[in-house]
Amino acid sequence: MQDTRDKGTSGVQHTRAINDIVFQADNMLLYQRAVGGWPKAVGEVKVDYTKQLSAAETKRTLADSLRIDATIDNSATTKEIRFLVNAYKQTKDQRYLRAAEKGIRYCLKAQYANGGWPQYYPDSSSYRSQITYNDNAIVNVLNIMQDIVEQKNNFNLVDASFIPLATEAVAKGINCILKTQLIVNGKLTAWCAQYNHKTLQPEMARKFELVSLSGMESAGIVSFLLRIPNPTQPIKQAIQAAVEWFEMVKIKGYVYKDIIDPGMPGGKDRVIVPEENAVLWARFYEIPNNKPFFTGRDSIRKYKVSEIEHERRVGYAWYGTWPEKILVKDYPAWKKKNLIN
Repeated sequence: MQDTRDKGTSGVQHTRAINDIVFQADNMLLYQRAVGGWPKAVGEVKVDYTKQLSAAETKRTLADSLRIDATIDNSATTKEIRFLVNAYKQTKDQRYLRAAEKGIRYCLKAQYANGGWPQYYPDSSSYRSQITYNDNAIVNVLNIMQDIVEQKNNFNLVDASFIPLATEAVAKGINCILKTQLIVNGKLTAWCAQYNHKTLQPEMARKFELVSLSGMESAGIVSFLLRIPNPTQPIKQAIQAAVEWFEMVKIKGYVYKDIIDPGMPGGKDRVIVPEENAVLWARFYEIPNNKPFFTGRDSIRKYKVSEIEHERRVGYAWYGTWPEKILVKDYPAWKKKNLIN
């Protein structure tokens, strides 16, 4: 979030921006659970901090504080922590800092001894207890912890007692990352989106999230590892192996895009089409053959995205360019910085 006091911002614009920050931050205080984290939704309704709550809704939201639906899925909890730290910087309202620090304590408490994080805490039902890289859940937490360690991105404002705790959390998190990087045919490759929290073996989560090597989640993990100063040899090996895998499985000459299709629900579809010089990665690759696959809610593996139901086809990121910036910019810069040929 941009500091509203940047040069070029008028007084009126600054006031409006501050008012917007205060409005959303106050709503975040209402939704924070007693355990310290935040939900991504209440029932089936996604949490919207820009919405004005009625008196009845406010009362009901506060009464929900003991729910066990706090999560790091879909950037929940981590986005609130970041927003509230910035809100404190802008307003000096101690309530925002206290809420952010409570959120940090939640993240620290939720971490498993093996270094992973569950998708939900304390709710451990179904796949919620799995170590969850999916949608960058763990990476989002680790980036906050590393920001605390480095005193960056406004995290110099939180209590200094968090620094050693965050340092330990990062070390444990990296250890988990290294242990869960999958070895296929005797070679380090990439990561599955979720793992059993006890055995550290890859597991299926939702019906359309089977065991695989993940293009998206692996990119998020590597991006995090690239920011670690003075990387150890195991970290270097993990990065280099994943980069080799990204290069090996990239799909040349195609793009994945939305198209107008009046015959489909919502009047649109999502398709993969040829385009010269384009590069894509699949979300999920089959183990051990690195073949892209796609799964609908029937959990039946398909090898063309067009073969799964429309709702899943347009409702999930089956292809993306996630590792592109790593390969083009970040990894070369990292090699240069760390004197790696």
